[in-house]
Amino acid sequence: MASKAMIPFLVAMMLLTGVCNTLLTKYQDLQCVRNCNPEDPGEIKRFSQPVIQTAQMFIGEMGCWLVVAGFAIFRRFSTRDAPLLHGGYEQVDSQDSTEIDGDDDLDRTFSTQEEANPMMKPIMPNVDDRTPLVGWRVFLLAMPACCDITGTTLMNVGLLFVAASIYQMTRGALILFVALFSVVFLHRKIFLYQWSALFIVVLGVALVGLAGAIAPNPQAQPDPKSLTETALLLVREASQHVKTAAVSTGALQTILGVLMIAGAQIFTATQFVLEEWILENYALEPLKVVGWEGVFGFSVTLIGMIILHLAVGRTDAGRNGYFDMQEGWREITEYQAIAVTSILIMISIGGFNFFGLSITRSVSATARSIIDTCRTLFIWIVSLGLGWETFKWLQIVGFALLVYGTFLFNDIVRPPLKACVRRQKPEPLLEETPVEHM
Repeated sequence: MASKAMIPFLVAMMLLTGVCNTLLTKYQDLQCVRNCNPEDPGEIKRFSQPVIQTAQMFIGEMGCWLVVAGFAIFRRFSTRDAPLLHGGYEQVDSQDSTEIDGDDDLDRTFSTQEEANPMMKPIMPNVDDRTPLVGWRVFLLAMPACCDITGTTLMNVGLLFVAASIYQMTRGALILFVALFSVVFLHRKIFLYQWSALFIVVLGVALVGLAGAIAPNPQAQPDPKSLTETALLLVREASQHVKTAAVSTGALQTILGVLMIAGAQIFTATQFVLEEWILENYALEPLKVVGWEGVFGFSVTLIGMIILHLAVGRTDAGRNGYFDMQEGWREITEYQAIAVTSILIMISIGGFNFFGLSITRSVSATARSIIDTCRTLFIWIVSLGLGWETFKWLQIVGFALLVYGTFLFNDIVRPPLKACVRRQKPEPLLEETPVEHM
């Protein structure tokens, strides 16, 4: 009963940290670092360091090792103090003592109470005959980490050009690439209505991107009084703004940002499929998977930052740009808001990974889809409340299609045609239920 009572808390914390990840990153992007003169807003230079933000994410992932160490210390001392609470009496001999004192990378001795505790799920390995992921095999996790580097950096660049809600909605395209790669590489089967659901998802993402590109001002439009007037309003807005948006610099930047975020999902889907393949063949605690990817990701990112700074960042063309490592460090150290949000982002990403892994191994795919939808809604509501973006009717339509397509794909809603209803047990695309790291 106590374990079930923890689920709402874990869901709330997953939502809180997930929302904070996006909003804090966008808040960083809005901070002025040069020419902060309100009389000339066109010359304002804001914080634009997507590579550093990627490094922040990996530092947050490395923080998962602190949780792993904390659980290990807690279990070691609590087992010594109260062995009856951890599976009852067990005879201790020299061989057992050696195993306890040694470095056992896959501790499979969990009591019934611990296995039922959702907070223990992230540190519980796959208890089967899979080969432990230890030694040189750990370097296999460098492959999904490199995909994470590329995908996260592209998304961070895209977030510079779009609103936080459009950024989060566009990430919904991930399910399309996960499905395609799962069919091609993991030999999963997708039914006809699921392909239709993926088409609906693509259409929803396209409408969300179009809403960001045309960016109508809702205060200048009359409030619709009926469903018909709402539909006519959408058509009129699109026709009035699409031509001007096509030549607008802001619109072009929004389109570029949406394309970069959507394209980044290719690398995120590749990361998920690689993680699935690795964990299908090897056993390792999910939280350690995140921790190792944080180590590899941060190491590669740091090396890449140094190389790009020397090759591009210190040149005249690259100075004060994305790859100017010295300028990025100056902005973080001189502006308190950026430094504080950097720390908060690291904490929230570490927490999101822990709570996310706790939830994904404790609830169904249906609950996970609903949680992701709530996360997007909260980001949208908070962004509107903070005045970071304006209300767009077309964005509602795109988001509705995106949610319906995702729910239809995950069998949360029934297909409109009875002939499309599956009569066999659903097969998940990814058995290991990976979690987006940000």
